[in-house]
Amino acid sequence: MEIDGWRLLVVGATGVIGAEVAATAAARGARVAVAGRDPARLERVARRVGAERGEVFDAYDLEGCRGLAARAARRTSGLDAVLVTFGAVAFGRAGEVPLAIQEHLMAVNASAPMAVLEGALDVLAPDGAVGALTGMVVDRPVPGTVAYRASKAALAVWLDSLRAEHRRERLTVLDARLPHLDTGFAQRALAGTPPPLPPGADLDTWVSAVLDGLLHGGTVLRPDSTGAHPLRQ
Repeated sequence: MEIDGWRLLVVGATGVIGAEVAATAAARGARVAVAGRDPARLERVARRVGAERGEVFDAYDLEGCRGLAARAARRTSGLDAVLVTFGAVAFGRAGEVPLAIQEHLMAVNASAPMAVLEGALDVLAPDGAVGALTGMVVDRPVPGTVAYRASKAALAVWLDSLRAEHRRERLTVLDARLPHLDTGFAQRALAGTPPPLPPGADLDTWVSAVLDGLLHGGTVLRPDSTGAHPLRQ
């Protein structure tokens, strides 16, 4: 499948990574639909990628999340791929992150992405693709990220199960375990202070790797042993 004419929905397009994925895909010839939480930012991203408009959503509205792909598909005459790029983070050891924030992490990082992608299954074209950003924290425990890691690991396990369920249909299910990127995400934590972080990896490299993984049947995208370059399974 070529990206020219590809119909992609980016959910979380008002974030730094989501906006770059949407813009890069559009620049490579894809027809991009966008969804996000902030209406003003969403309008700017939609203009940037040539979308008619964006879909505003709330991660706590799971039925609304489930319906995003269907609403976007009506605007793009179908969808070939859906990618979830939104999330939330909090820092602290076990017992330090307030329970309400732990619940929030599970809602935003696991339940809402699952709902979005479940809804996508009903509208994707044959040999379609779905994916989500989890993070290298799934593979590499980092002190002070126990609640955040648990929420991302829940999504990673769900993606793995979805892939197994739809293997015969040749559905691509991409788990993008990106390294630290210098997007300001850690500084917007809901609680706690980020641990020492390595220099941010190159955003453009990882955005391209995510798109290529969706296009070419990737399963898990993760950093190599240096933490800088993508390895795609």
